Amino acid sequence: MSSQNKIKLLLVDDEIDFLQTIAERLTLKDFDVIVASNGREAIAAAENDLFDVAVVDFKMPGMDGTQVLRVLKERHKYLEIIMLTGHATIDSAVECTKLGAFKYLEKPYDFEKLVEVIKEAYEARLKKKFEHNKKHMEKIQKLSFRESPLGLLRALAHLDDDEK
Repeated sequence: MSSQNKIKLLLVDDEIDFLQTIAERLTLKDFDVIVASNGREAIAAAENDLFDVAVVDFKMPGMDGTQVLRVLKERHKYLEIIMLTGHATIDSAVECTKLGAFKYLEKPYDFEKLVEVIKEAYEARLKKKFEHNKKHMEKIQKLSFRESPLGLLRALAHLDDDEK
């Protein structure tokens, strides 16, 4: 599979050995994996690259997984985020879900289950983007029937500004 067709995955965990091991295993499953060992690295990586899915450790020193989740969802509305934790509580699961996490998985985890959830998250991302693009095209079609060419260009620029 070419790198263009691979799911682009951001993997965030402060346990370096775990991070490297899971990254290698996911790469063997044909994912395009970038790692970050803390929240700030994760946010910087997401600013420099476009990811489909992020797997974020819940408990990390400094910026914890909830803070990373909040920032990534604010800045990247189609990025699906899976929270992975060894410190699961009902409250943290509810909080992460409210903040937009796709799933909340407990460590130790089943590797094949994680792969399955990543693929589900990717499909959800594609559906959201498709729906958004469909609505965007419908707006453009409506504008094209009632606007002059210059008016259409102005309206398109306004639509693009609304996207940012």
